[in-house]
Amino acid sequence: MSHIRLQTAIPGPRSREIMARRDAAVPRGPFQFNPIVLAGGEGAVVWDVDGNRYLDFGGGLGCLNIGHADPDVVAAVKAQADRYLHTCFHVNVNEPYVELAETLARLAPVPGPAKTLLVNSGAEAVENAIKIARHHTGRSAVICFDHAFHGRTYGGMTLTSKILPYKRGFGPFLPEVYRIPYATCYRCPLDLAYPACEATCAGALEQAFKTVVDAADVAAIIVEPILGEGGFYVPPPEWFHRLRETCDKHGILLIADEIQTGIGRTGYMFASEHFGLAPDLVLAAKSLAAGLPLGAVIGRAEIMDAPQVGGLGGTYGGSPIACAAALAVLGKMPGLLGRAEAIGNQVQAHFLILRERIPHIGDVRGLGAMIAIELVKHPATREPAGDEAKAVIKWCYEHGVITLSAGTHGNIIRTLMPLVMTDEQLVEGLSVYSGALEAVFGSRAAVSAG
Repeated sequence: MSHIRLQTAIPGPRSREIMARRDAAVPRGPFQFNPIVLAGGEGAVVWDVDGNRYLDFGGGLGCLNIGHADPDVVAAVKAQADRYLHTCFHVNVNEPYVELAETLARLAPVPGPAKTLLVNSGAEAVENAIKIARHHTGRSAVICFDHAFHGRTYGGMTLTSKILPYKRGFGPFLPEVYRIPYATCYRCPLDLAYPACEATCAGALEQAFKTVVDAADVAAIIVEPILGEGGFYVPPPEWFHRLRETCDKHGILLIADEIQTGIGRTGYMFASEHFGLAPDLVLAAKSLAAGLPLGAVIGRAEIMDAPQVGGLGGTYGGSPIACAAALAVLGKMPGLLGRAEAIGNQVQAHFLILRERIPHIGDVRGLGAMIAIELVKHPATREPAGDEAKAVIKWCYEHGVITLSAGTHGNIIRTLMPLVMTDEQLVEGLSVYSGALEAVFGSRAAVSAG
């Protein structure tokens, strides 16, 4: 049985009509990966306004680990809507907020008693984590990493590494933010191989204290356990261990941005667990509420309690509708963690086999159901193949698979499929990736790996 069904050119006439209205009514700033206008979805399948059906390997940019229109999530949202839509947590406490805060405090890999602040988005979680860290430590500086993405608010944008499209023309940015190298093993500037390198790049933090910012002024270091928008790079465990040790040595808080990596994506509830990492603060959003607007800062209780009463919050933060959805998501997640690992193993194996005949696949990497391929013009030079990645994405959606790019050079194809995707759907979708890569690289697929 084919889950992909295409009955018009892609995009279809109705999608083209709505996209024309979009261009007339919406500013150009919000970008689109594809010109398809959706009408509905179920599990890992979506359909557009023209009746075409697709397999979704993009998952709403990582928001749909539970899949589209999960019946338990939908039922929870409807039940809460029947009770009340909004209270404002500052006016009247809603119980779903409290229950979700308790649940996340139990699940997050934070040492000791934990507390949870709920907000509207991942970017708001980043902003509030920085506020909390500065207040708790009495310090102002924050360290972030090359290739990081932490959102489009001014704090999040400052912490984000990529200039175009995220930062160009929007300065000045937040003061007292400093950047150091991430562990991008495939593109190691010293051209060292792990594990022989002994995670040498972890020494960049202590070096920064000598030449960039005084450790005594640093409130926090914010890090993605696996780079998301930055390209799905996975650091070695030793890198995180040294990061944690350095933070403890200097009294610096460690913030794990798990907005894309969390809620089961990598086979654990939070990716930090892969590395034995115990952050002081953990950030969640995206799949937390199945795509409804909700973010969370979960942290050690004494740190979370540092800001004064009234110093944290917002009108819509911890919406009872979103909290109800999140509780339904978390209730089903234990049954999906093993599925994330199984999906990831199958995807990685497929891409590694494909790499043998298409050496323009320079690297295959990731954890769990968070696997990416990095496309290069030649395996020896590793020159990023950004235009080719765009062509792969276009070929995929024209043939029934929605997928995404990533990376500073836009040359990485990432997979964020719902964890409810079946083996049959996975095989069908991966065959489209194969067709796309072979079509884009053509005769160049025979290039010598030397």
